[in-house]
Amino acid sequence: MDPQTAGWALIVALFLPLVGAGLLALMPARLDREIRWAAVGITGVAFAVVVAMTAAFDFGSTGELQFQTDVSWISAINANFHIALDGISLPLFFLTYLLPLLCAIYTTKILPAPGKPKAFLALMLLLQTGMAGTFVAFDLILFFIFWELVLVPMFFMIGMWGGARRDYASVKFFLYTLFGSIFMLVAFLAIYFQNGATTWDIQALSAAGGVGGLTFQTWAFLGIFLGFAIKVPMWPFHTWLPDAHTEAPTVGSVLLAGVLLKMGTYGFIRIALPILPDGAMRFAPIIGVLAVIGIIYGSLCCLAQTDVKRLIAFSSVGHMGFVMLGIAAMNESGIQAALFGNIAHGIVTGMLFFLAGSLHERYHTREIAEIGGGMFTKIPRYGVLFTYVAVASLGLPGLAGFWGEFTAMWAAISPGGGLADTYQGLYLVLVIFAAIGTVLTAGYFLWLLQRVNLGRPMARWADEPLQDVMRVEWVSWLPLLILILALGVYPRLVFGVQDAAVSNLMGWVLG
Repeated sequence: MDPQTAGWALIVALFLPLVGAGLLALMPARLDREIRWAAVGITGVAFAVVVAMTAAFDFGSTGELQFQTDVSWISAINANFHIALDGISLPLFFLTYLLPLLCAIYTTKILPAPGKPKAFLALMLLLQTGMAGTFVAFDLILFFIFWELVLVPMFFMIGMWGGARRDYASVKFFLYTLFGSIFMLVAFLAIYFQNGATTWDIQALSAAGGVGGLTFQTWAFLGIFLGFAIKVPMWPFHTWLPDAHTEAPTVGSVLLAGVLLKMGTYGFIRIALPILPDGAMRFAPIIGVLAVIGIIYGSLCCLAQTDVKRLIAFSSVGHMGFVMLGIAAMNESGIQAALFGNIAHGIVTGMLFFLAGSLHERYHTREIAEIGGGMFTKIPRYGVLFTYVAVASLGLPGLAGFWGEFTAMWAAISPGGGLADTYQGLYLVLVIFAAIGTVLTAGYFLWLLQRVNLGRPMARWADEPLQDVMRVEWVSWLPLLILILALGVYPRLVFGVQDAAVSNLMGWVLG
């Protein structure tokens, strides 16, 4: 694929969901079935373009940008329309197109009240464009626009199709993330003017070896930290997440866990570390401490949950803590671990939210005590799938959840950038507590499986005809189920893609 064609391929992939959202909006609302299948077609074509781009990607390159378009956009402020892909963004970009396709297929049969597939699917496509744009934008202004774009569709998806407390959850999500975005924008402006008001280009600012002195970088990093940490979310900025996940419709939860949370960790890696390396070094131990607190806190909260979906939501706080621990290690292995953990969490936890949604469709409740066990007897295929994904989430070797967590702890034993000289003892303590977190994670997932899968069905379900896994669910879930095993057995599927790009990036960070 020649450079010009490659650039157009990325533009087409990026804006096809947005165009699709407009097309769905023009369709008559009465065409319920046609609208649902049109969304499958749009997401399918977009995914096919991304698959073709992945096949054409030069995996043997030295980490340079590919599929690049860099043209003047807002000349008055020197902002460019600069989009591209490298080994860091490609896996996340691929996942951003896979999950909406699977969600669209799922929605052909299952859509929460009040229905309205045209509005729901148009919002999903708009959300997809915002998420995808975040991973390919290489201009700070363009990045910020895509970053903010995701707020509106997710707000309405939760607020209109969510659970009983959807109004509270949607407003909380919107306000928390908007609050963080304000500080992030101020930090971007500070970086621009500190650099002489010449460029917003992320690649150019990164290659310059850092903007400003230590004091400036410390304050600028703090502003960026607030924006990205809320989105991850890190403890103690996490409180919007359980409410948003619990009240969101199934598709909203899948996309929120699968892609949206990754925008924060990606922002740390792509922007905060290379542009503000001295500030990152100063904050790294703090990030490590907050990450491990999140791991332990999330696990303990899971042990106290009575709602399956809320338990899975709190598990995300712990899993994303391992991603942030990898970033706090400030070495190549840690960044590799964080990026792999992003993909593994997106696949595994996205699948868990699919399962939680289908569980509610069958039992009309997510309360563990009301389900009361016996799924292996009542719906055995579903019970096996739930067990498979849960043990992947707890980090069983051979499945996707293992490599990100193990590599993050291994990387944190010997942090980079001179951190080992001053904070070696602290990082060893963090690794010990992170390891305890893996034990707690195993504990709450095994306890969950024991309470819902084993034993006899309760009397109220004994004669209730509960359907096992449906055909549409198999089609929607099979790619994720395969990826869970494939990434566990052959982690180089992700590690090999991002290796050169991570080396380049950490060369800028560590000087």
